[in-house]
Amino acid sequence: MLPLILPLGDRGLLVRFGEALSDEANRAAIALAGHIEAAAIPDVLEVVPNLISVLVRYEPARLTFERLAGEIRLLASAGDDRQSAGAEHRVAVRFDGEDLESVAGLLGLSVGDFLRAHNVAPLRVLATGFAPGFIYCGLHPETLVVPRRNVVRRQVPATSTAIPTGWHVLGHTGFRNFDPAAEPPTRVRAGDRVAFEAAP
Repeated sequence: MLPLILPLGDRGLLVRFGEALSDEANRAAIALAGHIEAAAIPDVLEVVPNLISVLVRYEPARLTFERLAGEIRLLASAGDDRQSAGAEHRVAVRFDGEDLESVAGLLGLSVGDFLRAHNVAPLRVLATGFAPGFIYCGLHPETLVVPRRNVVRRQVPATSTAIPTGWHVLGHTGFRNFDPAAEPPTRVRAGDRVAFEAAP
């Protein structure tokens, strides 16, 4: 999957795989970020994978956009054959969220059937960010895709497990993914897997 490579200011380069989220584009972005990190290109300061793109920050006084773009094209041509499955994290959730019943109803399921479908298999971590420790997991099958909330929830408490189309809150967890004193500060990385299970 060949990416589009764009300048982002005078110190950044954006590598984008398509215009919309797909499993293929996400896997390509995560794999490329891994290739760039492994290559340890001099004067690359930061590599940040996102849902379908990779941000690369670099030192422009010593590395030109053109040279970096050329190196990234070579790395992108390697594809995702070397991408590992990543670590698996088991996350216990108290499914007590205020939107749990309405989400199940939107899908025509009982709460029990929805939870069984939601927790049946681990989900891949598509990206991290947005807020410290926040992770995006996916992709759910079409049968579990819910429409966007009519009113977006303005605040979502820390430890919430939610569907991000307007923030349907399903429950809460004791799993903490962010510790500013740790190195790295987050336990979960893009490409890892998260297995949700109901807390006793």
